[in-house]
Amino acid sequence: MTKRILVAVDGSTEATEALRFAADEWPDAELTALHVINPADSATGAEGGFSGASDQWYDSAKGRGERVLSEATGAVDQTVETRLEVGRPTKTILDVAGGETPVGGDDGSGEPFDHVVLASQGRTGISRVLLGSVAEGVVRRAEVPVTVVR
Repeated sequence: MTKRILVAVDGSTEATEALRFAADEWPDAELTALHVINPADSATGAEGGFSGASDQWYDSAKGRGERVLSEATGAVDQTVETRLEVGRPTKTILDVAGGETPVGGDDGSGEPFDHVVLASQGRTGISRVLLGSVAEGVVRRAEVPVTVVR
């Protein structure tokens, strides 16, 4: 049975390295690169802003996400499926890994993944407390093995 590996990518060099690691470590696996658009990154928020601001923000974020996925998958010599979802990064990664489709998200295959790979940004101290850690949240709550690449 072919192993299914989910790799979270956020546009960072570390995330691209995590995808390279997964491709090298599991050359026969089905790789899926996932980019999560976080609504909390919207400068307009749910209220205020001008008419159409949230649509403009989403279109911009979607374009950036597509570029992130294209650049990351272009860095490996292996076929990589891509997924673009909207939501809180930790929860969305966990949902996709478990085979669930996040609300309003990609249909995906509905099949759970066998393994999750993601990068650690290496935050420590107060920045880790204030910003939280997607990697830590995924490691603590995932129901499948997780590899964190540093």
